[in-house]
Amino acid sequence: MTIIVRGDVTARPESFERLLEASLAHVARSRTETGCVEHGVAVDAENPLRLVFFEIWSDAAALKTHFAQPGSAEFMEAVAEFAADRGGLHIYSADRVKV
Repeated sequence: MTIIVRGDVTARPESFERLLEASLAHVARSRTETGCVEHGVAVDAENPLRLVFFEIWSDAAALKTHFAQPGSAEFMEAVAEFAADRGGLHIYSADRVKV
């Protein structure tokens, strides 16, 4: 069962670049982890201070291991420091459908 994660965070104007930098480092680090199928961050086209994350993990165990990594904790510290709104994290389980 594949796991899909969608999250978002909104930066304060004065800290956007620092939050983006931390986000990109987190994405790059996450992509090297076992079980990471896809991990990315994008700037919201309607709110340029909002970052949107999209992740696909091979299974729940891989995601659990990801959350336990020191780098994930460091990223959450950056979010706490630089965000105006921590947004939300939504986790789904899914089966791949071939059409």
